[in-house]
Amino acid sequence: MAPKPTVVSVQRIRAIGLTVTNTERSKDFYTQVLDFEPVSDITVEGQDYSDLEGVGEAKIRIVTLRLGDELIELMEYLNVEGKPIPRDSQSNDLWFQHMAIVVSDMDRAYAHVLSFSIEPISVEPQTIPQDNEASAGVRAFKFKDPDGHDLEIIWFPSDKGEDKWHQKTDRLFQGIDHSAIAVANTEQSLQFYRDLLGMQVKGGSLNQGETQARLDGLPEAKVRVTPLRPTQPSLGIELLEYIAPANGRTMPSDWKSCDIAKVQLELVVKDIEQAVDLLRQSGVEFVSPRIVQFTDSLCPYRQGCLVKDPNGHAMLLIAE
Repeated sequence: MAPKPTVVSVQRIRAIGLTVTNTERSKDFYTQVLDFEPVSDITVEGQDYSDLEGVGEAKIRIVTLRLGDELIELMEYLNVEGKPIPRDSQSNDLWFQHMAIVVSDMDRAYAHVLSFSIEPISVEPQTIPQDNEASAGVRAFKFKDPDGHDLEIIWFPSDKGEDKWHQKTDRLFQGIDHSAIAVANTEQSLQFYRDLLGMQVKGGSLNQGETQARLDGLPEAKVRVTPLRPTQPSLGIELLEYIAPANGRTMPSDWKSCDIAKVQLELVVKDIEQAVDLLRQSGVEFVSPRIVQFTDSLCPYRQGCLVKDPNGHAMLLIAE
């Protein structure tokens, strides 16, 4: 008898789901400011979707947008008013999560973004200094979308980043490289993402000094960065452990999927029943009370189950 697997084995990240207050406003922002393209616009309701997201009698409009190879889903709860993102949110708060959008020309991209009414986090684009071997020469700028979701535009020099970002293109905004999440303890999060979900660590760095402070809008920022990738090509996850400032707030335990700070990553797994069994045995917190089966043609996957990582970030396990 073959031994039972001890790792979930995430194949790839299908999409990033953002809870928004107004899908039309958010769609306009992502298509105009960042060049995303509309894919679909559906409204779903019923017990299956309520169970999946842990929100009673949920009625959700989901607008799917594409940038390059990557997808985002803008999710507006039509019959439930979610709590807004705290206005004083900072990069070291443990609900912080940004998506990193790769650009082919940082100066042009920055000028384009600034031509819209955006709320900046960074003091202009920052270039990671040469003494940071893992990220030297990378340029980045952080800002917020209309709901306060955190975003980053990022440019990679020729010796950094995935090969796909160095292919010739006439696109200014190329795609999504990763979703970065604030964590309280890197080792604890690695037990979840690496040891349980089977994602692979791809290097790492300690980012600090004036450049990081200006990028994050935080005084004396010092952050341990650990990039992770699934087994198949897709966007990755980046763990951000803020050593300083060390006063980041934890995610409130009563935040739900309908609250605007909620971002969920859709993780495609090989065997969802096996994955759920493993996560239950490991004491992972579940939002969905069961594996939800979908038979309607609206849903882009067959089965789903929503769980939380050690810091409360939402991970939606799906079987396609």
